[in-house]
Amino acid sequence: MPRYFTQDHEWIDVDGDTGTVGITDYAQGQLGDITFVELPEAGAAVKKGDAPCVVDSVKAASDVYAPVSGTVIEANGALDSEPELVNTDAEGSGWLFRLTLSDPGELDGLMDRAAYDGFVAGL
Repeated sequence: MPRYFTQDHEWIDVDGDTGTVGITDYAQGQLGDITFVELPEAGAAVKKGDAPCVVDSVKAASDVYAPVSGTVIEANGALDSEPELVNTDAEGSGWLFRLTLSDPGELDGLMDRAAYDGFVAGL
């Protein structure tokens, strides 16, 4: 399953026409302890660059941007009671939402792991 990254530190795993979205380990480290995650509703239509999700931490609230356009099909309900999953496993069980991609061509503008790691190293 290919994984792509944005310059805003989101990741998306793509399986067919479904994408699973979260924030990177780098992003959660910058935010500090996550205290609450405002998740999008299933059925919500999002456009690439929209902010369908907000992650609150002890430091700040941070918008999470959609890396691609699509329709939300599921939010990670485990985060309602365990928002700290984003801290402990940001790129795994701390995923935020899943969506059906409306334009898979939008993936072409995203980075692979090597490009993202190089981007972060330059920050």
